[in-house]
Amino acid sequence: MLKKYRKRPVIIEAWEFKKNAKDFPQEWKNAQFGIGLSNDVEEILIPTLEGTMICSLGDFIIKGISGEFYPCKPDIFEQTYELVD
Repeated sequence: MLKKYRKRPVIIEAWEFKKNAKDFPQEWKNAQFGIGLSNDVEEILIPTLEGTMICSLGDFIIKGISGEFYPCKPDIFEQTYELVD
C-alpha cells in the first residue's frame, strides 16, 4: 500500500558559494573543503557520505544535522528550505 510522508522540519546551516570566498563562514574554516579558499575559486570539492561532490558558484553548502557537508543547487534549495529568523 502506498503511503505519503512529510519531511521532518529541521533547521540547518547553509552558505551560498559566491565568487568572493572571503565571506566563507568562519566557523567552517576547519572543514576540509574550507582550507585555502581564494577569491577566484569557481568550484570546490566537498567530501560527502556519498562520495566527493562538486560545488559550483551559486550553489549552497549545507551543514547537515550530523555535521556533514554537502552542496545543493539553488533551485532545489529554494524549494526545500526557508529562512529562519
